[in-house]
Amino acid sequence: PAGVIRVPAHRPAPAAPPAAPVPGIPGLTFPWMETTRRIAKDRLSAALSPFAATRRIGHPYQNRTPPKRKKPRTSFSRVQICELEKRFHRQKYLASAERATLAKALKMTDAQVKTWFQNRRTKWRRQTAEEREAERQHANRLMLHLQQEAFQKSLSQPLPPDPLCMHNSSLYALQNLQPWAEDN
Repeated sequence: PAGVIRVPAHRPAPAAPPAAPVPGIPGLTFPWMETTRRIAKDRLSAALSPFAATRRIGHPYQNRTPPKRKKPRTSFSRVQICELEKRFHRQKYLASAERATLAKALKMTDAQVKTWFQNRRTKWRRQTAEEREAERQHANRLMLHLQQEAFQKSLSQPLPPDPLCMHNSSLYALQNLQPWAEDN
């Protein structure tokens, strides 16, 4: 069959001619001493030669069928978009009957309305996530600011004496301990 790569069956290799023995050790030879690389290459090219006509040439993806052309992007009129946005504001999901009715009213296909709603929900989720993140960052900045104000206020105002601490010298010393105050 055309376009099919055929692989030859394995055949045992013919015996290689004996290599020169290692000097000083009779009968011992190493693989690198043999000329097997050249022999193996010759055997492979000889084995593949009958199948050379069926072999594909080039990149493996070159011989695939070309991909289908994408449809051009559909542009909707301002009236259609306005109606879709109004409906989305009231209802994030449409049942199939509602979608079909809306598509007919706007002179669009069912698939166009479905795709528009899917894309609009994705945009809506992204926007709400960004808004929540901005609110979270604003709240964090506000908390830090309030903490700094409280800390500054605590530095400037001395603590009122605690009646429990007045009678216990150790607690009294701890209450008056201010490690951040400068030594005078």
